[in-house]
Amino acid sequence: MDDFSINEMHEMQRALQEKYKDIWEGISPEVGKNKLLWMIGEIGEVIDIIKKHGGETACKDAELREQLVEELADVLMYYNDVLLCYGISAEELKQSYAHKFEKNMERW
Repeated sequence: MDDFSINEMHEMQRALQEKYKDIWEGISPEVGKNKLLWMIGEIGEVIDIIKKHGGETACKDAELREQLVEELADVLMYYNDVLLCYGISAEELKQSYAHKFEKNMERW
């Protein structure tokens, strides 16, 4: 898969949500906090890999790297669910990110 955008990830998440709408929790502001908690759980799994094996090993060992990337993909999936729950568009996120970037570039 080539580089892909937040819009493409949003569409992929929407497709998953539609496919599993009768099984999964929906996408709405009311369930946004649950998606955040699930995302934090996935971040914990990323941390566990790094903590247990070290960052250097996790980057170089093919099997660990695959696990690390898979867990990071899970984080991104929940992150996209959170954005969808709160109706945050890719453009809105881009503008805010660019603003924070400029602010941080001038910070020190």
